Amino acid sequence: MAKLKNDAKELEKALESKDSAPQMSKEMEVGFHQGSLNTLVNERNELIKMVQNIESIMQAHLKRLEELGVKVQQKK
Repeated sequence: MAKLKNDAKELEKALESKDSAPQMSKEMEVGFHQGSLNTLVNERNELIKMVQNIESIMQAHLKRLEELGVKVQQKK
């Protein structure tokens, strides 16, 4: 988690740095950030679908184990 925070800080620093980034118009920069956000939202949605599929499969296995008389303790 600490690495993720450091990566976010580095990204913010890079975005704030006017000297290192090529100059672009405000409209181009807005478009760039909007496109990035759209891509990230789509990636997040796909990740959520994947987690839901995994959860569904896990629940099926748990249900079958219970039917077979196996007691499973779930970690919280």
